[in-house]
Amino acid sequence: MIRHRLGLVVNPIAGMGGRLGLKGTDGEEVLRICRERGAIAEAPKKAVEALLRLAPLKSEIEIVTYPGEMGEIEAKDAGFNPTVIGKITPGETTSEDTRRAAKEIADYGVDILLFAGGDGTARDIYSAVKDRRQVVLGIPAGVKIHSGVFAINPRRAGELALLYLQGKVKDVREAEVMDIDEEAFRQGRVSAALYGYLLIPHERTFVQSKKAGQAASDMIDLEGISYYILDHMDKNQGALYIIGPGTTTRAIKQKIGDKYTLLGVDVCQNKKFIALDADESTLLQLLSGVQKAFIVVTIIGGQGYIFGRGNQQISPRVIRKVGLENIIVIATRNKVSALGYNPLLVDTGDEELDQALCGYVRVVTGYLEQRLMKVSI
Repeated sequence: MIRHRLGLVVNPIAGMGGRLGLKGTDGEEVLRICRERGAIAEAPKKAVEALLRLAPLKSEIEIVTYPGEMGEIEAKDAGFNPTVIGKITPGETTSEDTRRAAKEIADYGVDILLFAGGDGTARDIYSAVKDRRQVVLGIPAGVKIHSGVFAINPRRAGELALLYLQGKVKDVREAEVMDIDEEAFRQGRVSAALYGYLLIPHERTFVQSKKAGQAASDMIDLEGISYYILDHMDKNQGALYIIGPGTTTRAIKQKIGDKYTLLGVDVCQNKKFIALDADESTLLQLLSGVQKAFIVVTIIGGQGYIFGRGNQQISPRVIRKVGLENIIVIATRNKVSALGYNPLLVDTGDEELDQALCGYVRVVTGYLEQRLMKVSI
C-alpha cells in the first residue's frame, strides 16, 4: 500500500571532474574533457546508495522521477519500480533538464525531493522550486559542495529521508544554497555567492553545514603548522608529499615555492614542487616511483570534511597507495573549535575505505601542538 511519494532527480554528470582536478563539471568544454579522459560519473551510484537505505519502506514508497540516467535507472537498480515522467535526450542532459525535472516532479506532488549532484545542481533545484514550500534533500555527488542543503554523505541522505517519511523527523529548516564561479575557481580564485534557501529535514547529525572561511587570527597557528610540516620533510628525505587544497595548506606551499595552487593538489619532494594541480592519474604515477609518501590535508571549515570535498583527486586508490598511517591532518585551533563536538568526516565514495578511516586521528594545530579528534561517516 503506497503511503509516501518521494521525488528523485539525478544529475548524471555531477562529480565527473573531481578526480581529474577540474574543480567541477560545469560547461560543455569541461564535460568533453571529462568524457575524453574516461571520467566516471559519481552521482548515479551515490543515488543508488541513498535509495537502498529506504528499503524498510519499499512497499509504501512511490518514487517519481525522470527517465533513464536522471533517476529511472538508479531507482530500478535500488529495487524500486518508479513512476517516470518527462522526457530527456539520453547522454545529453543539461541543467535545463534538471530544472524541468524538479519542477514537474514537485508539481506531481511529493513528500520530499531527493537530488543527487553538487552546488550547481542545488542551484537548479532552487530555481525550479524556490516559490513553493517543497522539502528537499541533497545527495552529495559533486566536486564543490558548499551548500547546507546536502546530507553529509549518500548513506545519511537515504537514512534522513527514511526518518522524515516515517515521521520520526518532523522539523524542517531553511538551508543555504551556495555556489562558486567554476572558471574563477580553476584559476585559484574563490568567488562564492548565496542564491537562496531551501527547506530540508532538520536533523543536525545528518546534514552538513555551509563552508566557513579562515579567521584572521589564525596566522600564528598557520606559521607553526607550516614549520612542523617542513621539519617533517627534513626527517623524511626523498618521500613524496601530496598536499591538498585550501588556505591552511597554502601556508606550507608558500614556504616551498612561489608557484603553487590554492585550490589544487600539489606534490613536492625534498622541498621542491614536482607537480602542480595534479589529478588522480598523475598522483598514482608519481607514487609508483617512490618508497614512501605522505598526504597532507586540512579540515573544511564549518563542515569537518578531510576527504571527499574538493580534494577528490586524492582518491581511494591514492589513499591506499600512501597508507592510512601516512595521512597528516592539519587545522588551526579556531577551525577545530568551530566544529564544537562534531567529528571529522570522510566521504571518499568507497564505503570500505571510509570505515577504515573512522576512529581517531591526530590533528596538527601548531608547531608542537596536536589534538586527537574523532573521524566518522
